[in-house]
Amino acid sequence: MEILITGGNGFIGRHLIRALQERGDHVRVLASPMGDTTWLEKHHVAIFRGDVRIPQMLLAPMRGADAVVNLVAQSRICGPLHESYAVNVTGTENVCRAALATDVRRLVHISTFSSYKMVPGQPVTEDAPLAPLNVAYSVTKAEGDKVVQRMTAADHLPAIILRPGPFFGPGDHRNFGRLADHVRAGRGIIIGAGNNAVPFVYVTDVVQAVLLAVDSERAVGQIYNIGTDHPLTQEGYLQTVAQELGVAPPHIRVPYRPLYGAAYAAERIAALSGYRIPPVITRYGIKIFAGDNRISIDKARRELGYAPQVPVREGVRLTAAWYRQQGYQRASNEETKERAAAHRLSL
Repeated sequence: MEILITGGNGFIGRHLIRALQERGDHVRVLASPMGDTTWLEKHHVAIFRGDVRIPQMLLAPMRGADAVVNLVAQSRICGPLHESYAVNVTGTENVCRAALATDVRRLVHISTFSSYKMVPGQPVTEDAPLAPLNVAYSVTKAEGDKVVQRMTAADHLPAIILRPGPFFGPGDHRNFGRLADHVRAGRGIIIGAGNNAVPFVYVTDVVQAVLLAVDSERAVGQIYNIGTDHPLTQEGYLQTVAQELGVAPPHIRVPYRPLYGAAYAAERIAALSGYRIPPVITRYGIKIFAGDNRISIDKARRELGYAPQVPVREGVRLTAAWYRQQGYQRASNEETKERAAAHRLSL
């Protein structure tokens, strides 16, 4: 098959590209006009420069494609709403209209579980209403999700929506990398009791769901949650990360409500500064890590044949191995720089 991935130069996109190529598909990527495409070139991916905010730039990449996987998103949690809206809502609509105009057979849109309002102790299902937290990312991703739903119903867009939990794996500098940095430095904290379910899912399980959605005829027009049957608790996840890094697990506990209030204050300060001062903590991050977030994957199991292959603990082990390797590489690079500097001084 000929597959176009928007946002394919990111963390999950690179994992998806490998999986598609391994099964013999031809991959194209819509890359940002100024983005570094070295990795894509090295992996023999056809590169189209474009921007989902500009409809005219989407037609050429889609012509001749059998399927489109829409990964591109403005993922900054807090920021100017119009910037997130332009990518996550208008950009999504542009991708959908281009797919219709070029007769793409399948569009797989990656939404997010954070569009739901979670109920403690109760796994959320696909028919739950979208009630996102009032931050730019969640609000605009939910609106983009609704755009795909409307166009599927009104325009017969052959779309499938996946709503995965937060994914992690090798290459995840942003989420796992930052958390590991804090745990390794002894700055990790447990928010609240720590016995809440955290909804992390390993990246290759999300990739598995995308491949199934690309191939499944009965999935068109459907929405699927993607996650794991056996989430770890917040404290269990932190302990597993610490164990794999060979450091002491976090032991400092911070009450949920005061920290949530502090996050709101940090977001307000960021907004008043025109986001020149980014928030140190966010309500979104606290909700994800300290809320009781359970996702039902029964529908994906039943209709897609989705079955998680990598338990969260195993995923942490694999990702921590990558993280340690990155640390060794950083240390080696710093040592090389120091030696070079010393050599220059000795001349």
